[in-house]
Amino acid sequence: MKAMTSAHIEEIMSIVKTGRVLTDESDRFSYSFDGSFGTYLPDAVIQTKSVEELAALVKFANRERIPVYPRGQSTCLSGGPLPVKGGMVFDLSVMNDLLEISEEDLVAIVSPGVLTADIHKAAEKKGLLYPPDPNSSHVSTIGGNMAENSGGPRGLKYGVTKDYVIGLELITPEGDIIKTGGRTVKNVTGYDLTKLIVGSEGTLGIITKAVLRLLPKPPASETVMAVFDSLIDAGSAISKILSAGILPAKMELMDQASIVAVENYEPLGLPVDAAAIILLELDGHPAALKDEVKQAADLCKSVGARDIRIPQNVAEKAEVWKARKLVSPAIVRIKPTKISEDATVPRSKIPQMCARLQQIRDKYNVHLVVFGHAGDGNLHPNIICDKSDKEEMQRVEQAVAEIFTAAVELGGTLSGEHGIGTMKAPFMEMELGAIGLDMMKRIKEVWDPNNIMNPGKIFPEPGQKLELS
Repeated sequence: MKAMTSAHIEEIMSIVKTGRVLTDESDRFSYSFDGSFGTYLPDAVIQTKSVEELAALVKFANRERIPVYPRGQSTCLSGGPLPVKGGMVFDLSVMNDLLEISEEDLVAIVSPGVLTADIHKAAEKKGLLYPPDPNSSHVSTIGGNMAENSGGPRGLKYGVTKDYVIGLELITPEGDIIKTGGRTVKNVTGYDLTKLIVGSEGTLGIITKAVLRLLPKPPASETVMAVFDSLIDAGSAISKILSAGILPAKMELMDQASIVAVENYEPLGLPVDAAAIILLELDGHPAALKDEVKQAADLCKSVGARDIRIPQNVAEKAEVWKARKLVSPAIVRIKPTKISEDATVPRSKIPQMCARLQQIRDKYNVHLVVFGHAGDGNLHPNIICDKSDKEEMQRVEQAVAEIFTAAVELGGTLSGEHGIGTMKAPFMEMELGAIGLDMMKRIKEVWDPNNIMNPGKIFPEPGQKLELS
């Protein structure tokens, strides 16, 4: 890696003819952080809509051994876009002009800076559905979603981002523009490079266009809220419903701490004395839904649900799902720092994971809030703390490490949707093993021999540890 010089800046400016090159410290500082921890100042920030200019910049960066960091809206919770080794940040949020829906092919063609929520709206206008729905979709870009392979509440039934990306235009780390996949749902020609790129966190190239698969929108949906006096019982209800052959579109869990936080933030009539609530959304044919709603309610009661609430109209349904959306803004009113994790376990292990989280909370005396996409085992244990309190942050670091360990020991994974970035890199070998991690490194070395593309992510540096303070 080379430090950038004034000659480098001059060459960058000669390449970027249609966009902007930001070098003032105040501008660069705006690109030094994301939704996680750590501040790293880039040497330059480039904003251009021109794929050719970006490709020329990557060629230049590869020749000069200068790091390149693709970035969307920087809502990332794992450190994905942080410019940890200096160099150039490419602000791809400006590439937001392309959003086409093809009803005949059931695809959307998009540029990386398009907001995910705008894809949802455009698809719905045509009676179609783009299923991946991260809770940040109103502010996150589709490019960032593809980099991190984002999920969301609908992941239970419909899968995650990689399940819907069928074609890409990509700038390789050597500055070539290539295409992978295409507009066909079936494509088994050679290695699946599209799937390799989605979820690679910007370490293998820069996505400049994508083809997304769409589905017909289900004709109806119903919502169920089940109230429990035990978090572990709520976990058992989740397993029971899924084992019965019911596949909800969404199945969300909120523990007591998150229920109380939301009610204090915006009173919605949630049961603050409950240990947990489960929120279900079932979609499909109206006649089938009536049966499924009754069956899900009965199964929840059979494992100890004390109350079942079924909203009767669109407004009431929206109120229930608003409660889940408000958890994140609500909990940061308690303390200023939020560590948002997404350790994921097999569905059958949800009750055990809930029990482990309660033990970790008590062992380290941390303010742990549990919510998330419980139907696919993707829990979001959030720790609310104050990063200026060094002693508290040491306890938090230990608790987070133990959360990761618990997930892996229960047959789960470090990340269901937030990615690895810098935050989880120190734990990669624990999940993958030394050989598994080395196989991933070999892919990176072949694709990016000079290691210019988003360096410092996914793969741990020697001796690297989780640092939040």
